[in-house]
Amino acid sequence: MSKSSKSILVTGGAGYIGSHIVEQLIKNKEKVIILDNLVTGYKKLINKKAKFIKADIKNKSTIVKIIKKNNISSIIHLAAYLNVSEAEKNKKKYYENNIIGTKNLLEACKESNVKNIIFSSSCSIYGNVKGSVSENKKPNPQGYYAYTKFKGEELIKKYSKNNNCKYVILRYFNVAGASPSNKIGQIEKSHGQLIKNIAIQYLKKKPLINIYGKDYTTKDGTCIRDYIHVSDLANIHIKCINYLEKNKKSIILNCGYGKGYSVQQIVNIFKKIKNNVKVQYQKRRPGDIAQVYANTKKFKKILRWKPKYNNIKLIIQSAIKWEKKLKY
Repeated sequence: MSKSSKSILVTGGAGYIGSHIVEQLIKNKEKVIILDNLVTGYKKLINKKAKFIKADIKNKSTIVKIIKKNNISSIIHLAAYLNVSEAEKNKKKYYENNIIGTKNLLEACKESNVKNIIFSSSCSIYGNVKGSVSENKKPNPQGYYAYTKFKGEELIKKYSKNNNCKYVILRYFNVAGASPSNKIGQIEKSHGQLIKNIAIQYLKKKPLINIYGKDYTTKDGTCIRDYIHVSDLANIHIKCINYLEKNKKSIILNCGYGKGYSVQQIVNIFKKIKNNVKVQYQKRRPGDIAQVYANTKKFKKILRWKPKYNNIKLIIQSAIKWEKKLKY
């Protein structure tokens, strides 16, 4: 199939990560269809060079039409609710969107030209882990959000077995930062993500950072996470499409840098960038795990990929630069 005759569908393409993937696909001269219901996506993140369709993955008949009409060959499936605390309180919402939505999307792929699916999963499906975690670890989702991602993985594996379709399941670690183009970045602030919060506080006269839990079994008592720059993560998706086209083999990969930073360490870096930062210690948040960072051996071996932005200071600074643009 020539490049021009096939299209890539990005569900959730008006969201934070989706918009970065679309930016790179467009750069590669791919035909991109963005599907987003704009509940957590944003109009200002929609790439003008992509075709945008406002639709919901919960509506199967609409998805069937979109896939057939646009001759979709690959799907990058990101559409999901992702607020860990909210998932605990509103399981029905997360079940319908993240699990049933994924099921609908897969069923809509039957009798179509879709040969490849890339699914955005989460490192949270591993549950509580001491130190680095490899893809071989048996999933043990603790929170409900993690459970919905785990079920999504199961649905994709089952679909792939019964249909002529290959997948890459990408287990994201903590995604942060903004595109070097500074045209796109993270807008949503309700997820309580540390680096987004730091960027917001940077613009305030009296910056205040909340640290949730200081009694975890880690070196300084705060949670440890593996932070990956959003543009590096987007680039991994491009590599995965090429991998599937070439190798026609399904894989599961961790997406992180393989290094853990504690919340306290990140806050200390921020204190060097910004003066008079006040820190408040709060109770642990439900659904949060003590520590998790990626074992990246398999990932490096299969994709032979090198990150461009593997620098925690650079990640924080790119988030701050984007926040300034949003504010002014």
